[in-house]
Amino acid sequence: MKLASKVAIITGGGSGIGKASAYLFAEEGAKIVIAQRTVPAGEETVTTIKSRGGEAVFVRTDVTVASEVEHLIRATIDTFGKVDILFNNAGTLHKPTPVEVLDESLWDQVYAINVKSIFLGVKYAVPEMKKAGGGVIINNASILGVKPAKYTAAYSSSKGAANVLTRELALELAPHNIRVNCINPVAADTPMVRAAQADVDWDEWVEKRLQTIPIGRLCRPEDVAQAALYLAADESAMLTGTCINVDGGYGI
Repeated sequence: MKLASKVAIITGGGSGIGKASAYLFAEEGAKIVIAQRTVPAGEETVTTIKSRGGEAVFVRTDVTVASEVEHLIRATIDTFGKVDILFNNAGTLHKPTPVEVLDESLWDQVYAINVKSIFLGVKYAVPEMKKAGGGVIINNASILGVKPAKYTAAYSSSKGAANVLTRELALELAPHNIRVNCINPVAADTPMVRAAQADVDWDEWVEKRLQTIPIGRLCRPEDVAQAALYLAADESAMLTGTCINVDGGYGI
């Protein structure tokens, strides 16, 4: 097993990419801590992992609130004794919106969930990783942080910030044997993406997206989970500061 004896925190682990990653990490031997704001979704992921013979706990967490993230790390230490892997997966979208009508509160919300949450997770996890002699941090960003689309000012720029923050953290934490990498998925078929497109025809929206993806399909949660597993495992021991584009060629 690639993650045997490892302890992995996955934020936003109650659905989509986070859930797929939690299942895969657990299959590879990791003990899983699911951090999720919505209780039923987080508990469902944990229940499924346990039914498959894995170990998992749920910690209700708003990743934009420092005290709750600090509690998440402390609960992980109290339960499993360490933190080996932090997958900052939680994120949010916004509907295509011209910048002149983009609401300031929406801008702040997007940055809080997509950027501040990474800062908070790292701030509280790193001291524990240093005590343990190292660790792995993975940030889930977006290919729009590399190649933005129109009318996504808050989302694209927040994911660009996640890319740059990943590289800065990699430099800062490398001397402590803490690797930091990120994943840039293209549009994925997840509940969050579907909810963001609720007021348009889903099939038409998908058809437009496919015109920009050379490989000819949307990203699947499992595609990102496999990339996250590679970054979490020892096979990627020489990778830090790397942003992997799981984008089907969108960014070419």
